[in-house]
Amino acid sequence: MGKKRESARWDRLTLEEIGAATQEGAIVILPVGATEQHGPHLATGTDSFFAEAVSVAAAEQTGDLVLPTLPYGCSLGHTAHWPGTISLDPETMSKVVIEVGRWVHASGFHKLVIVNGHATNGPPCQSAILKLRHELPEMRMRFVSIFDITPEVDGEYTKDASDWHANEAEASLMLHLDESQIRQDRIVDEEDRTIGRVFQYAVPVVSRSGAVGAPSGGTAEGGASLFKLQTEALAKLLVTARAEQDPQL
Repeated sequence: MGKKRESARWDRLTLEEIGAATQEGAIVILPVGATEQHGPHLATGTDSFFAEAVSVAAAEQTGDLVLPTLPYGCSLGHTAHWPGTISLDPETMSKVVIEVGRWVHASGFHKLVIVNGHATNGPPCQSAILKLRHELPEMRMRFVSIFDITPEVDGEYTKDASDWHANEAEASLMLHLDESQIRQDRIVDEEDRTIGRVFQYAVPVVSRSGAVGAPSGGTAEGGASLFKLQTEALAKLLVTARAEQDPQL
């Protein structure tokens, strides 16, 4: 565990406090989310909100730092069928993550963990890691998603739909974390229509409402349990990552 500080949030610390964190070997966390339609019941910032909440809760335990959340992701699959989605192209998102990583390194940090809240952010973020690893050989980076950080967490997300979106797990988390961001009278359940199919489909091809799964089953108690699992898993990963040394050949 690292030293507890005034705040886990990078943008609430001074240059001296951030400089001190480099000397302590603190890990920098970049939450990445999305601004996209989440059915008629969840706010468009759901993915960003969850990525940030898990990141801050874990970093407060471990003494690590959380960068301002990247609120736009690669959400092209939602298309313009419904209002609310603001998507970056994969190349744009990758470039943003690369440039953030360069500046994290310039501040003296050598370990960066990207904490993701949106499924299709994976390819651009992983691409950015490949580029940064080549450009900054001493940087150590990891991409992890809050929805599959452990098999147990993954099971909670996929129990009502394999290709889920705005489902029971997300409804439960929001009921636990901020009930004002969910419209419970507008909840719609939809089956997962991708089961057994070979190809991937844009969301309007598989959902009438924009949601997939059974958000009607969401509860604040379920959300509290899930959030605890996510936070504990990320905190464990951070502690392990901070102690990790390069392989000795």
